[in-house]
Amino acid sequence: MAYQLHIANKNYSSWSLRPWILLRELGIPFEEHMHPFGQGESFFGFSPSGKVPCLHDGDSVVWDSLAIAEYVGESHEGVWPSDPRARAWARSAAAEMHSGFAVLRQRCSMSCGVRIRLHEHPEALARDIARIDALWSEGLRRFGGPFLAGSRFGAVDAFFAPVAFRVQTYDLALGEPAAAYAQRLLELPAMRQWYAEALIEPWRDADHEVELREAGEWLADLRIEA
Repeated sequence: MAYQLHIANKNYSSWSLRPWILLRELGIPFEEHMHPFGQGESFFGFSPSGKVPCLHDGDSVVWDSLAIAEYVGESHEGVWPSDPRARAWARSAAAEMHSGFAVLRQRCSMSCGVRIRLHEHPEALARDIARIDALWSEGLRRFGGPFLAGSRFGAVDAFFAPVAFRVQTYDLALGEPAAAYAQRLLELPAMRQWYAEALIEPWRDADHEVELREAGEWLADLRIEA
């Protein structure tokens, strides 16, 4: 039986993107269940935390993106690097993304379909962006690329995939190695699929839209009309 992966809007849900892109890019079969934000549905019906993403595997339920990566990695090669040093680094970087970068999340909410010029670039946001630049550059240098922990896409890349969309939406400045890596992520077949499907979603979530309007000047909205 294939995994059952519960997600929310592809336009907004960075947390949903992580396990989705991991499974899709590694060719691990799953069935997608979409639950749009703001449509009156309680996520508690399928998720103990009431949040997405949530993975069902028979009687097993896994309801956190990092836990999903670890769970899937127990049964599938390629989720984490085989080399112990690369694996330790990848787990540390993924965990840092999972728990950190609060200012980037707050100031640059994910929306695949819009382009925004930020009103402000506070020092705390600059620090988050600089840390991502340094982290990506370190991984590419240490493990030879083209992905963060070596030659293959894995969980650590999946955890930073939403940042690539943020780089595109807000035109965030990165050094050459990190900028090239962000572009590589955006060009992955699974990322292109996610992006195309995000643009044709008919739903708009009021809270997310307010955050986006407050972030800066809208230069373009490439989504279909709601």
